[in-house]
Amino acid sequence: MMTDPDTILNWRRFDARITTSGQPSAAQLAEIQALGVTHIINLGLHSHPRALPDEAATVSDLGMRYIHIPVDFDHPTEADFDRFCAVLDALPDTPVHVHCIVNARVTAFLYRYQRDRVGGDASAARALLDTVWQPGGVWADFIGEQALVEAPHRYAGRDYQPVLKR
Repeated sequence: MMTDPDTILNWRRFDARITTSGQPSAAQLAEIQALGVTHIINLGLHSHPRALPDEAATVSDLGMRYIHIPVDFDHPTEADFDRFCAVLDALPDTPVHVHCIVNARVTAFLYRYQRDRVGGDASAARALLDTVWQPGGVWADFIGEQALVEAPHRYAGRDYQPVLKR
């Protein structure tokens, strides 16, 4: 097995099948493909300044399938989450890489997916979330942490030091 890339912003391996990160460059998408990933799921917006100009074409040129689920960072919806779940459920044995701009959307979605849809031990997904951020505001509401709805987002490495388990 190849070594996970360490130059991709907020790269995380959720499990043997799912990896996550912030926005990869075109060259980094090739590194991801070399790991055996066949599907890229992007939760970021194409209009973001850090987004690739034509990620769908770049991914396609690398022989992977591109799935875009644009999630407005200021307004994540249940419809976004349902679509995310449907895509992951349709690819049960497929190596996938899920990214957004900084891996915040993705880690929140994976936490809820593991806790609410898979019904497994959500502690690993929560630990992954905490290595990237601790959501406040609409994202605290989205993940069901009502006590933090009035709190600001806190980001690992800037606002707190997470315990990294890899």
